[in-house]
Formats: sequence, C-alpha cells, structure tokens
Amino acid sequence: MKFFIDTANLNDIQEAQSLGVLDGVTTNPSLMAKEGITGKANILKHYVAICEIVDGDVSAEVISTDFEGMVKEGEELAALHPQIVVKLPMIADGVRACKYFSSKGIRTNVTLVFSAGQALLAAKAGATYVSPFLGRLDDISTDGMNLISEIREIYDNYEYKTQILSASIRHTMHIVNCAKVGSDVMTGPLSAIKGLLKHPLTDIGLNQFIEDAKKMNI
Repeated sequence: MKFFIDTANLNDIQEAQSLGVLDGVTTNPSLMAKEGITGKANILKHYVAICEIVDGDVSAEVISTDFEGMVKEGEELAALHPQIVVKLPMIADGVRACKYFSSKGIRTNVTLVFSAGQALLAAKAGATYVSPFLGRLDDISTDGMNLISEIREIYDNYEYKTQILSASIRHTMHIVNCAKVGSDVMTGPLSAIKGLLKHPLTDIGLNQFIEDAKKMNI
C-alpha cells in the first residue's frame, strides 16, 4: 500500500519523506488556507515546492465546478510539474473533466467520493485515483471501511486500473484496516503515519537491550 501525506505543510512533508516510506502528497484548498497560502501565484509555487521534496504523485485540486473551468485549471496544474495529478470533485462536470483528462494522458484524482456508485463512475471515466472519504463517513455513524471493501470488490470484478486512495484518514488503525481490505493508497496526517511506529513492548524491549548492553561495557 502506498503512503501519501495529506497536508500542505512543507515541514511535515519533509519529515515524512525522511522516514523513507512516503509515496506522494494530497492537498486541497482547505489545507492550503491552513498554511496561510493565498493568491494563485503563491499556490502554484507551493505545489512546485512540494514536488521538489517528494518523488511521487502530488494531487493538486481545481476549484472550478464547471467543465470548462476544470479543464482550464487542470491543464495549468498539470503543466507545473510531471508529478502533478489533477484533483477533481465527484460531480457530473468532474466526471466529464476526468474523461477529458484521461483521453489526454493527464492523471486525475476524483475526490469527495462517498459511495460505491460514485467510485464506479470515476473508474469508468478513467480516473487514476479515486478518493473515498473514510473519516467523514465515520463521523456520521456510517462504516467508512465498508465502502473501501465495496469499491475493492467492484474494481477487482472488472479489473479497473483506478487506484483506491483512502482519504480522510484520522488515526493509525484507519491505516491498518485500509491495508487489510486492499486499499491501494492511504492519505492522512503525519501523526497517523508516525503512530504506526508506536508499541509499548518495543519501548520496553529496547530499554532492556540498552540496559543490558551497559552491563557488558559496550
């Protein structure tokens, strides 16, 4: 399973990259705003800065909601850097734009997916990635993990190449459960990724090894 980090914070991206397990980055307008990045020129420059840190795909989201606007924005974003993946909303014009970009060889990530039917449409339109929002479904007492399983079954039935990019990851167990049901990618905060490192028995065992090594005058 690929590990993406969901942020626009360059320090977090650099730290995740330094672990040696980072495969890509996802961003959105909310994450850009959180970092205080405003203005089109600054946003585009920031996307390039992210691409220069990581080796993998970087999802850059359009803000238009009409087909023509998405195409214009998406083409501009794709031209920024070879690692850019154009992120499109799961609406009718977003599906149209996805089909347009896939016919041009431009990679896409269809986002804000909350049902298996939406994921099926994205795959039919040739999406590179589809982003079901796991945590937001959990927030309304719906089983987000079940959605990932449904999409996996549908994609396997028909051998769709679209990758399931499990988004809205909130914690470490989301990552583990996504891996268990066959998600191709997960994207979440640095804290969730680093949480995989933690286990009290690891700490206890390491401390014991260190204490025993001291006794041996190593």
